[in-house]
Amino acid sequence: MTRQRLAGAPPEGDPAGMLQVIRELTCLQLDPINVVARSHLLVLWSRLGNYDRGVLEQLLWEDRSLFEYWAHAASIVLTDDYPIHRLMMERYPWRESVWTRRVRAWLAENEGLRREIMRRLKADGPLPLRAFGPRTRRSWQGYDPWTAERNVSRMLDFLLMKGEVMVAGRAGGQKLWDLAARCLPESAPKERLQEPEIVRRAAVRSLAARGIAREKDIREYFITGRYNGLPAVLAELEKKGKIERVRVVSADGEIPGSWYARPEDIELARAIDSGDWSPRTTLLSPFDNLLRRPYIETLFGFYFKTEIYVPKDQRKYGYYLLPILQGERLVGRVDAYMDRKAGRLEMRAVHAEPGVDGTVDAGELRLAIEDLAKFLGAKEIAVGPAPKAWAKALKV
Repeated sequence: MTRQRLAGAPPEGDPAGMLQVIRELTCLQLDPINVVARSHLLVLWSRLGNYDRGVLEQLLWEDRSLFEYWAHAASIVLTDDYPIHRLMMERYPWRESVWTRRVRAWLAENEGLRREIMRRLKADGPLPLRAFGPRTRRSWQGYDPWTAERNVSRMLDFLLMKGEVMVAGRAGGQKLWDLAARCLPESAPKERLQEPEIVRRAAVRSLAARGIAREKDIREYFITGRYNGLPAVLAELEKKGKIERVRVVSADGEIPGSWYARPEDIELARAIDSGDWSPRTTLLSPFDNLLRRPYIETLFGFYFKTEIYVPKDQRKYGYYLLPILQGERLVGRVDAYMDRKAGRLEMRAVHAEPGVDGTVDAGELRLAIEDLAKFLGAKEIAVGPAPKAWAKALKV
């Protein structure tokens, strides 16, 4: 939890503190769903508390310390990590699959659209999507009916992946596009790294964010799908003493697997074991960096699935679920909704994990809910059905 910035005193919500949190997490996943708040805003709130959202805007659009790109998903990433992402930009679309063949064919057939977009951006950028006409030789519909007729949007997405354009800002919730060369600051690192060095840097960053991890946990964090040659990289790091093998023991016994940790994190774990640790209670975004499967299932015994796309009558817990973190345990989840018109934060249902009801400080959970309400600007809080042991503290 400490490496995920979910324990100890929250960092300052100023640019330096926020940037440090994102650096330690490696990235913030972007998701368009805004039931409570956008996911990346909730991830930061869980670490920083009630911060000024303008600080993130400053880091993105003024300081250019961050930019939007693809990590394990569409994400906000560090400009300092540009060399890690550059290889994907230069190779995209890489690998051989039905999808990449479609993308290559469509890009070749619509080279004229690419040139027109680049010309318009060079002359007038940054520009919103609506500034471009739907000039295509072949519609994207023939490749993917789910995004049919989104020809300009698809081209911009592909050009972003190729590193030719970037999101330069937002106006009224709409992306403003511009040439990547104009979006990157002069301070952006320009070095070209060989793939083994990229994998090494990303692996170390992933392991640092996890604290402890197996090879597959590293593969599934940060630049998922881009860890070519990872076993050899880990062996080299271990030989040089940059990482060490560790045993992971829970209350139920040793958790099998080849686990790695950095020497500094082993020392941190020893300090925590001696009592140098301040637990925290908070709510997590359903797309929080901590909640990658099967990692949390293995270490925390917490089985989490977003139910957004599950039919209503088949949902077990609710539509938009925020896991409850207390100390080193994931103790439950809440079905949350922010009614912006009424100014009311609704905890429509509160669910406890089996066997934890009486061991949870429900008063701390109430404080976390109140802190979230303050961050969202809610004037009132409504709490629905909750575990009996928590009801009084939650004022149900």
